[in-house]
Amino acid sequence: MSAQTPPHIPPHAPTRTPRRRTLRRPAAVTAVVAAALTGGLLAVPQSASAAELRIHDIQGTTRLSPFAGKQVADVPGTVTAVRAFGSARGFWVQDPRPDRDPATSEAVFVFTGKQTPKVAVGDSVRVSGTVSEYYPGGERAGLQSVTEITDAAWTVASSGNPLPAAFKLNASTVPDRYAPSAGGKSIENLRLRPNAYALDRYESLEGMRVSLTDASVVGPTNTHNELWATAEPGHNRTVRGGTLYGSYRDPNSGRVKITSLIPFAQRPFPVADTGDLLTGTTAGPLDYDNFGGYGIAATELGTLTDRGPARETTRKQRADELAVATYNVENLSPKTPPAKFARLAEALVKNLASPDIVALEEVQDDNGPTDDGTVSAEATLKQLTDAVKTAGGPSYAWRQIDPVNDQDGGQPGGNIRTAFLYNPDRVSFTDIAGGDATTPVKVTGSPGKPRLSASPGRIDPGNPAWANSRKPLAGQFSFQGRPVFVVANHFNSKGGDQGLDSRFQPPARTSETQRVQQAEAVHGFVEDLLTVDPKADVVVAGDLNDYQFSPALKALTKGGVLTDLVDRLPRGERYGYVYQGNSQVLDHMLTSRHLRRVDYDIVHINAEYADQSSDHDPQVLRLKR
Repeated sequence: MSAQTPPHIPPHAPTRTPRRRTLRRPAAVTAVVAAALTGGLLAVPQSASAAELRIHDIQGTTRLSPFAGKQVADVPGTVTAVRAFGSARGFWVQDPRPDRDPATSEAVFVFTGKQTPKVAVGDSVRVSGTVSEYYPGGERAGLQSVTEITDAAWTVASSGNPLPAAFKLNASTVPDRYAPSAGGKSIENLRLRPNAYALDRYESLEGMRVSLTDASVVGPTNTHNELWATAEPGHNRTVRGGTLYGSYRDPNSGRVKITSLIPFAQRPFPVADTGDLLTGTTAGPLDYDNFGGYGIAATELGTLTDRGPARETTRKQRADELAVATYNVENLSPKTPPAKFARLAEALVKNLASPDIVALEEVQDDNGPTDDGTVSAEATLKQLTDAVKTAGGPSYAWRQIDPVNDQDGGQPGGNIRTAFLYNPDRVSFTDIAGGDATTPVKVTGSPGKPRLSASPGRIDPGNPAWANSRKPLAGQFSFQGRPVFVVANHFNSKGGDQGLDSRFQPPARTSETQRVQQAEAVHGFVEDLLTVDPKADVVVAGDLNDYQFSPALKALTKGGVLTDLVDRLPRGERYGYVYQGNSQVLDHMLTSRHLRRVDYDIVHINAEYADQSSDHDPQVLRLKR
């Protein structure tokens, strides 16, 4: 699995109930609030008295409330939604008498913890309590804060009141520019410019009722009953109905996460795939959390309309074509349910047309996450290859190298590694003794006839670039009498990077440094091969955990040594992974520069679907002899 922000999220997601924290404010603010609460005039717009303190005064014109850490009393509003489940219960209250400043939100969340609030939608209330700034995931996670009222008490003046009209999110109300830049520093104290930046628009609507009409689904429903839709369905649209993430400059402003406040017994959450439609209106308060940033906590859900395309099947390789594939099988071990082995096997046989060589990522040891020193993956690979035979595929053989226990990252105890499957009826593996977890593979041989010192062998395993990360596996194969060198990779994840919606803009991508170093190591190995034979057939494949426009891929393709095949696809097809509604590239297949007759395909069978056998789409290339 891979992560886009801390905490792949696909996969290994952190706890979903992070603690709340109040942000302390300067003494000057304390004096102003104290004056207001003792009946004096409050230094807020329009010289409002304490009795007239309203939600837009609390929200202010920046991301931080001018009242954070202070007591407020009798703040009026209408209850628009109630969260009556989990440990973050509470309700949203919105002022039916907004001001004229588009930068100030008219709503706020009243946090009641594990207590279900005794209010109903449509209640007119007056709320007292402490204003706080809650940082989802904790302040150090780098995300923005949510202004809340905690330790709250309230009175209900009347019930059944009409709700404020929902703000319509669409291409004309959500700016294309994503966020203001602060040179990597916090944007919290910048005045919101909702007509200029999408993040400012969303922040200016924090807690308010918003809506999407005929919402296009751009991220499938996940196991937490969340999906992603877009307010800008025509922006960077993929050929299959998603939203393409094609540069750091454009993170796709219209993406919004959809969750539901409707009891599932009353209205099951829609099981949607990318490309589907939520027909009609989806509406509710605009929420924010550490599992996807801004989204709609829906009190009204559109009707699911199936418009997504079918899963893809690639063509069979011809007799004179060598088919090489890469597939991240997502923490596969004998503890994985047999149904997943069957689905992976079916994909290899049917959707990928039984490739000759498969570079696998996230193959775990024989007892999965049990951390008892086991490092062998023979049982894992046997169960997979047996499933392939049952599915009507070839009798794959395999090659891999057991890692040093607990040294290659991934799920604790799992000892994930890369591995090769190959069809001995079509291709042979050149076994060369000497490869182990710590011995680096070298390029030997005479000019025009490169050879590996060990096959399989690990590339530079002692290099600090591979600390707590999977080491690349190099293998020498032979197809129709010609050697082919394949390198299977799984670079380090994006864990620890600041999210696209971080309060620090532009966000820091600290994990890039290690991936660049890893790319340089693999690039150097390929250069060694091409020094011995400039026309050597080399394929570098795997989950590189980075984009085709990233520094890591630039380091890997430096000097034209390797060609990233994703760049040969039409722009709308350049993706094989979907994260927070962004269709993007994390897996890659690259070939040595002289290989021109290459047919390449990203086979979309997982990433766009709620029902997945992996969170990655596999890829395949066919080299014509």
